[in-house]
Amino acid sequence: MQRIARLCSTTSLFFLLHLLPLAFAGHDYGDALSKSILFFEAQRSGYLPSTQRVKWRSHSGLNDGKASGVNLVGGYYDAGDNVKFGFPMAFTVTMMSWSIVEYRRQLAASGELRHAMDAVKWGTDYLIKAHSSPDVLYGEVGDGNTDHYCWQRPEDMTTSRGAYKIDPNHPGSDLAGETAAAMAAASVVFRHRNPSYAKLLLIHAQQLFQFADKFRGKYDSSIAVAQKYYRSVSGYADELLWAAAWLYRATNNRHYLNYLAINGDALGGTSWAMTEFSWDVKYAGVQTLVAKFLMSGKAGRNAPIFQKYQQKAEFFMCSCLGKGGRNVQKTPGGLIFRQRWNNMQFVTSASFLMIVYSDYLTSARKSLSCASGGVSPSELLAFAKSQVDYILGDNPRATSYMVGYGSNYPTRVHHRAASIVSIKVNPTFVTCRGGYATWYSRKANDPNLLIGALVGGPDAYDNFADERDNFEQTEPATYNNAPLLGLLARLHAGHSGYNQLLAEDIPVPKVQLNPVPIAKSTPGKGSSSAPIAIEQKMTSSWTYEGKTYYRYAAIVTNKSSKTVKNLKLSISKLYGPIWALTKLGDSYLFPSWLNSLPAGKSFEFVYIHSSAQADVGVSGYTLA
Repeated sequence: MQRIARLCSTTSLFFLLHLLPLAFAGHDYGDALSKSILFFEAQRSGYLPSTQRVKWRSHSGLNDGKASGVNLVGGYYDAGDNVKFGFPMAFTVTMMSWSIVEYRRQLAASGELRHAMDAVKWGTDYLIKAHSSPDVLYGEVGDGNTDHYCWQRPEDMTTSRGAYKIDPNHPGSDLAGETAAAMAAASVVFRHRNPSYAKLLLIHAQQLFQFADKFRGKYDSSIAVAQKYYRSVSGYADELLWAAAWLYRATNNRHYLNYLAINGDALGGTSWAMTEFSWDVKYAGVQTLVAKFLMSGKAGRNAPIFQKYQQKAEFFMCSCLGKGGRNVQKTPGGLIFRQRWNNMQFVTSASFLMIVYSDYLTSARKSLSCASGGVSPSELLAFAKSQVDYILGDNPRATSYMVGYGSNYPTRVHHRAASIVSIKVNPTFVTCRGGYATWYSRKANDPNLLIGALVGGPDAYDNFADERDNFEQTEPATYNNAPLLGLLARLHAGHSGYNQLLAEDIPVPKVQLNPVPIAKSTPGKGSSSAPIAIEQKMTSSWTYEGKTYYRYAAIVTNKSSKTVKNLKLSISKLYGPIWALTKLGDSYLFPSWLNSLPAGKSFEFVYIHSSAQADVGVSGYTLA
């Protein structure tokens, strides 16, 4: 079980894609991905389904919530204990969902998309139950103090199963905000395959955000039993921004976009430069998402504020690379090191942000500027890969910190269910204290292999002791694994072609991409309006549910000897989303990162629809 975390920062994104020539070799990322998802089935609470693949587990926590008159059966145990902590559980769901939103196609290609979506839904089904009315959210079942007094299988629990909630008189904006973010992110995951469920998730997300914003306060002041284990050190401001960002992503409602702009300074989104991203500290995640909105041309008049978010996102990236003004600590073997207790949580979350930011920059044909110089997207990707490779065994100890991966991995993890013989093998009741005497103190390997679990990991000097009582290093946690879904899916896919900034907004093809005909460039109407030329071409197409979609790229070039300013484009016969341009009324203006186009220079925008190319023309400009 993780205690208290601290703080970190990063972001960015955009549109066109030319993939980086990086070799992914040495590790079977597909195997690691499959195992990392399987771990979540070992953490399940409640009635286990017939499709359960971790066979040594059985039903548990079947009366959760009953004493409070609410059904709280289900959800996940957070780590090696038998408590259901809502705060880290919601973050786990958010990060699994973000992994799928970014890398759905890669997960599908690996054969793990269904399992990943099942893992998300197991969490959201519980969160729906926990949100029993618009302004009431149950944030914990069980308590760490009584739980830690006993060492029992979940199936044998005799510890307290009290349920703890937040409401208007006992607020918890951080807990409600994170749960809103989880529901909103998951709604994007299920938007196409289960639209009615996605709509239900959005209703809960919007209610929770309103609750969090209206009744402000820290959840651990209302649920005091959580303070020793998951204290909200950073407060609730980051979760309010985090929830707003995900609600904008899920709804495209500018109310949430404007919330990010209006509250960016007051709630710290534009001011906190972080070196941590975790279940407690969300600023770097918010800043990364907002940078993506900016680079996608969605900021509009909020662009100046969103640029401040992006600067802080890039501070995070540079600090992780060791190229910023204030850099993260690393072990001699090169692993990001934040704290002794469960350090791996910071490694996977930071690496996830770096890999998605790398893909955003690649899509935008941009690079990163750090205090020590420019950084290419491939450097971000390579660093994230180095962290994953360290986890999987490329480290001074040649130890895989993922249970069941490789040949040398932890075998005595700090985990009640794994360390006690399965109830299906020996149904003899394990008593509260008897579990410590019989099972906790054993020197033998765990009787149940906790496949896919990412343990806390080594210390600041790459040292590690595989001992059950070494909870700082051998205890796994769900939020350690959640970012791995996206990381491993991306690395497993290698350099298969896709556009990161477009992929998540378009229906996901159920068939392979159609061959792209050799595109014949077609001049747009602007080509006759010298000195500005517009050239369009179709770059890819695919079929989804019987309809063919086309992706078009349009290049706008200044052919004059002067600088073009105040450019206005007119676009008609457009039946789908467009990226990069800034819309103002019936016109389209420069992308948010441009305010002029020097002589001989070009910029590019893209759009997708199921029709012939749109009519693009120049309706106004000035030369300076």
